[in-house]
Order: sequence, then C-alpha cells, then structure tokens
Amino acid sequence: MSILFNRRFQILAGIITFFLVILAHQHLYAKSETPQLITQQQITQTQPNNQATSIFYSVIDEWQKYKYSVNGKHVLKSVKLPNAQVNFNQADLLTVLTNTRKYFQDYEQKDLDIARNGLLLSQGVTVQDVIKTLDFMITVLDEDISNNRPTRLQDPNFINANFRVIKWSAYNPEQPRQKQLRITKYAVFTHTGSRTKTSKYNIPIYSLKDNKDNLSTDKFYTQYTKQDVLSGIYEPGGKEFGKVEPLAYLTREGLEEALMQGTILINFTDGSKAYFNVDRNNGISYVRGVKPTAQKRYWYFRQVDEIKGYGHKIDAKISIKPGVTFAGDVLNIGLGRVIVMEYNQGGNKRLRMGVMADTGGAFLPNLHQLDYLAGIFQNQKEFRQHIQQLPEYATTYILVKK
Repeated sequence: MSILFNRRFQILAGIITFFLVILAHQHLYAKSETPQLITQQQITQTQPNNQATSIFYSVIDEWQKYKYSVNGKHVLKSVKLPNAQVNFNQADLLTVLTNTRKYFQDYEQKDLDIARNGLLLSQGVTVQDVIKTLDFMITVLDEDISNNRPTRLQDPNFINANFRVIKWSAYNPEQPRQKQLRITKYAVFTHTGSRTKTSKYNIPIYSLKDNKDNLSTDKFYTQYTKQDVLSGIYEPGGKEFGKVEPLAYLTREGLEEALMQGTILINFTDGSKAYFNVDRNNGISYVRGVKPTAQKRYWYFRQVDEIKGYGHKIDAKISIKPGVTFAGDVLNIGLGRVIVMEYNQGGNKRLRMGVMADTGGAFLPNLHQLDYLAGIFQNQKEFRQHIQQLPEYATTYILVKK
C-alpha cells in the first residue's frame, strides 16, 4: 500500500506542479503585454544545441501595445559597407543631425519614447551609442565643411574604419520572403488655398486652440472621424462650431496630400504663403490598405516655419531637410538612427545617407519599410518624375560609431 500511495502522491504532485507552471507562464505573458514592462523588454533564449543565442524583441505599436516578437539576430547583422561613394548634401545632413541631436538633449526627460533602445539592443547598441554617433558625425561634418573639402563621411573606407555597419533585413509578417526594405517616398506639396471658404477652396484644415489645460481634459476632437469633420461640425451651424480654428481652405486633393505627407506649403490667394504641419490626431489608427479618402484618422494642424519631422508636441518637432531624412519606426528601430541605403542606378551601385528623424502612422510598427523625404514639389507629376531615379527596394544599413 505504501508503494501505491507514494506513486499516487507523485502523480498528484506532478499534476499540481504542471498546472502551477502553466498559471505562472500565463501570468508572466499577461504582464509582458502591459506598456510599462514592454517598453524595453528583451527576451534571451539559448538554442537547444547551445551553439547560438537568439535575442527576441517585443514589437509595440503607437499605443504602446505588444504586437509580436522578432528575433533580432535575424533582422540585424554586422557587415562592411560596399565600396562606393556615399551621396548626400553636406550642409543639409549637418542640419538634420544637429537638430536631431538637440532633440535628444532638450527632451530626453519629457519624451520617454526616445529612450527606447529598441531592436538594435540585440546588436548591443544603446541610445547612448546613437547619441555618440550623432556627435561624431556632427564634428566630422563641421571640420570638413569648415576646411572646404568633401566630407570623410562620403568615403566608405572611413565609414568602415570608424563605424559599425549593421545590415537591416526586412521583417514583414505579411510577406516573410521580403529581404530588402521597401523605400516609399514622401514630399511637401505646394497647393493653392484660401484663408476664407470659397466655392473652389472649400475643404478646411483646422487647428486646436492653444488652451492646453482644456485639451488635456476635454479631448472632444477624439470623438470625430475625418468624415465627421468634413461633414461640417466645426463650420457655422455645426454642433462643435467655435471649438477649433480654421487655418486655411483647400481642395479635397490638397487636404488628402496634407494629411498623408504631414506638411503642406500653401500659396494663398492673397499672395502670402506658409507651411503647415500636423499637430494632434483624433486617436484613430491609420489602416494599411484603406484608400486615403476612406481613412478615419484625422489630423489637426499648426503653422510652422520649416518642414517638420518627429516630435512629441508641435513646438518641439525636429526641423528636417529633403534628401537626408527618413521617416520610420521610431519606437522599435529608434529616432536618430543614421541610415545608408544601397541600390543600383544605371548599372552603378549607389549609396545614399540620411537620418531617421520622422515617423508616421504607417510605421508603428513597421520593420520592413522606410519613407524617404524626396523634396518640395508643385504637383504629383513633378514628384513622380523625380522619384523614378530612386529605388522601390534597397539594401539598408544602420551606422553606429565604434
């Protein structure tokens, strides 16, 4: 009887232990989905043969919610930069590097998103390494421009000697065979507009009023879709008339391009002109695959003095330049990462450098795409002619100071 009892006891104890392990696992998994814990979460797992270590990173969306895990070693790999001159406008790159570095300096305590190490931690790269990279590049460009010489940052040998070159392979859950990053392009378009509503320019862009205390408590603007706004709720006779300020009136095409690109340069019918940049949205996510006019996400604008990129609030946004700026996933890849894209043009290898200094709803999360700021254009035809020389997909590298 004692032997039978011991066996039964062992079986019962095993069952209880099994269920305790399951409950503990579920508890830990539930905790891992909370925004507070996954902001820097890294899960290290040794392979069964003990020959390699995989570092799994928890990817989050713009609302800080867990989406999926990815093996960092499958996405990022140390390599050498190919032997070709790196192209960029020196003065413009220096401007974007300097403005991005200043953002880290000014807002590191107020914008906790930029403190995320992100996926690059799987390669041992921290935010401090990124800042060191920006500082070094600023110094080199300053010296080279002051001495009126081509910058050393265009020399692949200098880059390979002074930087870690980390190849970024696309990770696209919907297209697992994609290896190169998709390179989309965005721009600032100039549109004619009116300061008052007319029969031609009858689609408004609005600004939320400056009373920040009210905005923090009365988030009325999150109740309305783009379609609600365009129905006239803020216009005379509308139920929310007086809650926002109309900045300008455009055509519907002008509005959609302003919403998609984030910045618009309006040539007003009175002869004046001004830049306007997105400020706050209505809290509705951008939905990939849905045509722009059917998107429910809506942005409120502010007038700005230059093209603006990333920033946690409108008056903190980074001033950016075309040709040296990428928009991307700043939560999971990170703000201020220096990017080199490699592609072929006319049978020749091309390398182009820029800074991830912008973002957008389509990139949160997105580990398989970058958006290249191509320039300022009069219309879509001019824009499309310009981007024909740019790649649809490219081999992409991230530079980190050694």
